[in-house]
Parts: sequence; C-alpha cells; structure tokens
Amino acid sequence: MKMNNSPQDWPEPIVRVQSLSETCIDSIPQRYIKPPSDRPSPSAIEANIPIIDLLGLYGDPDVRASTLNQISEACHHWGFFQIVNHGVSPHLMDMARENWRHFFHLPMEVKQQYANSPKTYEGYGSRLGVEKGAILDWSDYYYLHYLPLSLKDYNKWPSLPPSCREVCDEYGRELVKLCGRLMKVLSINLGLEEEFLEKAFGGEEIGACLRVNYYPKCPQPELTLGLSSHSDPGGMTLLLSDEKVSGLQVLKGDHWITVKPAPYAFIVNIGDQIQVLSNANYKSVEHRVVVNSNKERVSLAFFYNPKSNIPIEPAKELVKPDRPSLYTAMTFDEYRLFIRLRGPCGKSHVESLKSST
Repeated sequence: MKMNNSPQDWPEPIVRVQSLSETCIDSIPQRYIKPPSDRPSPSAIEANIPIIDLLGLYGDPDVRASTLNQISEACHHWGFFQIVNHGVSPHLMDMARENWRHFFHLPMEVKQQYANSPKTYEGYGSRLGVEKGAILDWSDYYYLHYLPLSLKDYNKWPSLPPSCREVCDEYGRELVKLCGRLMKVLSINLGLEEEFLEKAFGGEEIGACLRVNYYPKCPQPELTLGLSSHSDPGGMTLLLSDEKVSGLQVLKGDHWITVKPAPYAFIVNIGDQIQVLSNANYKSVEHRVVVNSNKERVSLAFFYNPKSNIPIEPAKELVKPDRPSLYTAMTFDEYRLFIRLRGPCGKSHVESLKSST
C-alpha cells in the first residue's frame, strides 16, 4: 500500500484551544461543535473497567494463574483495564503529570517555540489530521519520541520547567520496562511463547512515544469532545490519567462508560497492532474524551509500538482452518500515515486492513 508523504504543514492557521478557553466565556466556535450523533451522552453508564493488581503475577501459583486470567478476560471483553502495584513510583507519576501541567501554564510565546507540524507531529499541537475544514477537538497536546533512539531529540522536548526533560526520561524508561512485562503476559495468555509479541514488534528496536493531552475548561462541554472516538493505532497504550477529573470514556457494546481512575493506576489498552497480531483474539476498543466547564484535565498517554518498517500480520499460530487470517500485512509506518491523513475515525482504520479472502 503506497501513500504520499505526510504533509509539511497544517491546512489552516493553528488556534490554541487553551487560548479559546480563556476568551470564549459563553460559547465555543462552530469548528468545535460535533454532529449530534457524536456529542457526549448524558446517559453514560456508571461502571468501571477492570482493576488488576500486578503483584499477583509474582506470588503464589494460584494467585498468578488468577491474575493472568483476569488480564486475559479484560483483553477479550474490554480491551481496557487498570493496573495497580505495577512497579512505577507514585512520586515519579506525580512529577511527570505536574511537570506537564506546569508546561501548559507557561506563557504562550514559550510554548510556541515547540509548535509542531504534521510531518512528525513532535512538539506542541492543537489538532490531529490534516483535513481542511474538519471539526476539531477541544484539546491541545504535546507529542514526543522516546524510542528508537535515532528519533529521540532532547531539543524538541521542553526545557521548561527545568526538571521536565529529566523526569520524562526516567518516566519513559520505567514505562518501557512495564510494557515489556505486559507484552509477555499477553503472549502467554494467547498461548504463544512469552517473547512472541516483543519479537514481532522488533525486539530491541521497538518504538515508544508520549502524547500529553491538555483539556482546558469548556463553556459548552455538551457540544464537543476533548478527543474524538478512535482506537489507538499502535501496540499498547499506558495512560496516566488525571485522578481528580474524569474524562475518558470507553465503548462497551453500545454504551459509553466513563472510566474512574484508581489512585496511582495506569489505564492499559490494546492497540490496533496487537489486534492484528492476535488475529482479533484481542481487540482494540473505541474510546473518547469528554470535557467539562469547571476543571482543566491533563493526561499522559505512553504508546508502545512496533518498529516502523516491520510488516504486522496475524501470528501464524493463531491462524487456523476455522479462524483464517483476518488481516493483510502492513507496516506501522504505512498504518500511521493512513491515520495522520484522516485523524481519529473510530475503528475504520483497522477495519480497512481486513482480508477479502
């Protein structure tokens, strides 16, 4: 599948949503108003995604088996779960979130030095996708590469607040290790060798990046979304949510469920690449973000992805006469470009890979 190179610039002048939040007192611009079918529903289900204690992986064999089963059930039936006792220091989690909150409250001229483009998305941004005239989301963000090392450029990371680069570095190291442990668990639960998914992702050459989401206050939260419905294009996502302000909603069947973040938990979700590798035994799930009129919200999404030029297709061990291969092979580079050109569009991206055979 061939595509044109990613565009060099945005199709329209960029407007920072944070600035709109400060100037739009009673209403939001038309460009942020979603069609009625896409607006937040007041009837979101008050439930929660599974919360799993990872300490169970390292103790009694029966407890380990139970914990593995909980993760397997969550991957099959939810595509989302929360993990506690995951080994990442609560202090580091606090530091990472508060450094980024500080960044978004710096003067605009400081942040503008890091303005991004659709060529790499790295830096300070306010829109996803390059369709001219698109209805936009009520959020700003900061995107940076962590792995491979050839893409890691500290000059594109904020120099303020002073501890931001050091904290991000440590945070990234810890989350890469945690993702590696989770990949082994997912492989075991699929009946594969524990290193299978990691090797399929490229082993030592995996990709990892961070997107920090900033959702300002919104005078008309019932008309817009902080992030439109989508499934994550990569392999696995670890989300550090804002414990004080909920906003993430997960689609379960036909209902949106507002996730209640557990203290010092990571929210884990399956991405499209693991859906493909697992031959849809595990499914990436649509999710979105709602905003509110009273409080801003900051979240950190850490994406653990395949090496960009390895074709990703269903594991041959999971392809059987009664379950043929569901997807054609595509590299993550090709897949990511497909999404960058179109922005978040539900599950349409991974569905487009389905084999016609």
